[in-house]
Amino acid sequence: MTRANVHRDYWHTRLEVNAQRAIFHQWDQLERSGCIENFRIAAEKTEGFREGWFFADSDAYKWLEAASRIWTSHPDPRLAALMESLIDLLRSAQMPDGYLFTYNQIHFPGVRWQNLQIEHELYCHGHLIEAGVSHFIATSRTDLLAIARAAADRIVADFRGKTPEYTPGHEEIEIALIRLHQVIQDDSAYLDMARQFIEQRGRTRHFALSLLQQNMRVGARRKLIQEKRREYLAGHPEFKPFQLPPGNHSPKKLNAPLRWYASALSGKYFQQHVPVRKQTVPVGHSVRFGYLETAVSMLSRENGDRTLIPALEQAWERMVTRRMYVTGGIGSVPGLEGFGNDDELDPEYAYAETCAALASLYWNWEMAQLTGEAKYSELFEWQLYNAAAVGMGLNGTTYLYNNPLVCHGEVSRQSWYAVPCCPSNLSRTFADLGRYIYSSPPGQLRIHQYISSELNETVILGDDGGAKTIKVTLESGLPWEGHARININLSPDQAVPFELQLRQPVWASGMRLLVNDEPLLTALGIVDQKDATSSGYDPRPAVFVPISHAWVSGDEVEVEFEMPIQLRRAHPRVKGHRDKVAVTRGPLVYCLENVDNPEVDIFTTRLNPGTLEPVVDSSILGGIIKLQGKTQEGTSLTFIPYFLWGNRGPSQMTVWVNT
Repeated sequence: MTRANVHRDYWHTRLEVNAQRAIFHQWDQLERSGCIENFRIAAEKTEGFREGWFFADSDAYKWLEAASRIWTSHPDPRLAALMESLIDLLRSAQMPDGYLFTYNQIHFPGVRWQNLQIEHELYCHGHLIEAGVSHFIATSRTDLLAIARAAADRIVADFRGKTPEYTPGHEEIEIALIRLHQVIQDDSAYLDMARQFIEQRGRTRHFALSLLQQNMRVGARRKLIQEKRREYLAGHPEFKPFQLPPGNHSPKKLNAPLRWYASALSGKYFQQHVPVRKQTVPVGHSVRFGYLETAVSMLSRENGDRTLIPALEQAWERMVTRRMYVTGGIGSVPGLEGFGNDDELDPEYAYAETCAALASLYWNWEMAQLTGEAKYSELFEWQLYNAAAVGMGLNGTTYLYNNPLVCHGEVSRQSWYAVPCCPSNLSRTFADLGRYIYSSPPGQLRIHQYISSELNETVILGDDGGAKTIKVTLESGLPWEGHARININLSPDQAVPFELQLRQPVWASGMRLLVNDEPLLTALGIVDQKDATSSGYDPRPAVFVPISHAWVSGDEVEVEFEMPIQLRRAHPRVKGHRDKVAVTRGPLVYCLENVDNPEVDIFTTRLNPGTLEPVVDSSILGGIIKLQGKTQEGTSLTFIPYFLWGNRGPSQMTVWVNT
C-alpha cells in the first residue's frame, strides 16, 4: 500500500520542521563539509582536495532520498532546485560504466572493489540506488533512476557469480537492490544479486586473514592520502579545509579495543560469522545487523523463501528479551557501536545509535508484513517515539548520534557530526512515515500506527475480490491522549464486508471500541509478564483486534485507550538496576532532566511512585504532557518525555530513577 498523508497531530508538526528546516540545514552542512564538493571534483568541474570519510558519498545520497520523499508533500521550489543540481552533478561524476565512488575516483583512479569489508563501496552505491528509487516514486521521473540503474547494472556485472569474499562489510546494497527490483518488475537480476549477497554471508573461509589483509591495504591508502593532502595544502595556501566537528562522546570500558578486535576478526561485527539461517543471535554492529535483517525479511517476502523466517524470528526474540534497552534502543557497546552480551544494558554506556533504531524500524515493518503479527508494529511504535525521535531536536537543526539513558552532561545535541549518518537518515524516515501506518492484506485493512493521517487508496476488499477505492481519515491524540477516531468512505458507495484490524497496544491497560457510536467491545488490558525481558518492556503480547463488518461510507470507529503511568523494572540479572524504575505513559518513556529539577540530584533522589500524575504544560518543549511527582522527602519532581531531552542546551538526564 502506498503512503498516507500525515496531518493534524504531533507528527505533522515534526514533519513540517523536517521539510522546512532540517532538510535545508543538512544541505548547508553537506556543502560546508565538502561532501557535495567531492562530486564536483570527481566530475572535474572544480579543483580541490576530497574531504570526509570514504563513505561520505552516502550522506549526499540519503539527503537526496529524504528530499525526494519530502517533495511529495512539500513541493518547495528551493528543494526542487537543490535536487536538480545534485542529480546533474551525479550524472557528471558517474563514470560511463555506472561506477560512482568519489573516494576511489579522486584518490585511486582505476581501483575498485578491493576492501569491501571496510571501505563501504557497495554501501554507498546502495544509498545511491535507494535515492533513485525514491525519487522515481515521488516524481515519476527517470533521470535519477537511470543513474541508479547504471550503478546497479555495474554491480550485477562485476559481482554476479562471485565467491563469498565479494560480499559487503556494511549491509545496505541488499535493501537497495530489492527496492529497485520492486519498481523494475521486468528484471530479476537485481533480486538475484541481493539474494547472492545475502546467501553468501558467513561463508568466507579464513575471514580473519582476509580482514587483516584489507586493513593493511586501507591503512596504506590512508597514509598515501595524508601525504597527498600535505602536498596539496603546501601548494595551495589559500585552501582552507573544513574542520570536521568532534566525534560524539561515549564512555568506553578499558576492554573496548579488545572486544572490537574479537568481534571483527570472528566476523560477528560484520554479521559474517555464520550463514544467515544460523544467525539467531543479534551480534556486531547494530546498524549493519538491522539492515541485514531488513533485507532478509524483504527477500523472504519477494521470493517466498520461508526458510529464512525462523532465524529472523529467533534473532528478534533474543534482541527484545535480552539485548534491548527500555527505550527500544539497541547497541550497548560504544567501541563496537553494537550489541554486547545478554543483559549487558548499562544505561550510562548505552550507545543506542539513532541509525540503529531506524534500521530496527525498517526490520519491524518488514516483519509485520511478512507475518501479520502485531508485536512488530508494537515495537515499531515504541522505537519510533523513543529510540528514533530522540535523534532530532525540535528545531530540526540539532541531532543526537548515540543515545545514553544516563547522561552527566557529556552528551549534547550537535548541528553536525564527523560521521553525519543520522541526520539525513532521520529525515528520510520521517518523510516516509505515512507508509508505515496502514497495510491491506486481501480482505483486510490493518492499522499499524495511530498517527493522524488520510489514506486514499485502491485496494482489494470484500469477498468478490474486486478493487475498491477506500478513503480512511484517522485522527489520533497520541502520544499524549489515548483516543483515535477512524472514518471510512468507499467508492463505489456500497456496503463492502471486510475485516478492519486495530492494534491493541501493550501499554494500554484497556481498550474500548465503538462502531457508529455503538459499543463493540471492551478489550482487557494486556498484562506484562514479570521479568519477561531484561529491559522491562515487552512488545510481544500486542495483538490485532479484528472487526468484521459490512462497511459503508460514513462509518466511524472510535478507539479509547487507558493510559496509566507505568513503572518498568529491569530484570534482576541486569546489573545496576536494583530498586530503580523507568517511568512510562502510553508509548512514551519519561526521564528526569536537571533543567526541570534544580533542587535535587536526579541520580540519587528517590521517587515516591504514588505521587505521579500527568500534567499538561504548554509552556515548555512545544507543549507536552509531563509527569509530576515527589521525592520520598516531598520535593517536587518533573519528568519529561525521553525523546525531548537535551533541547534546552547541555544538561544532565536519567531514565532510571531510584525508588
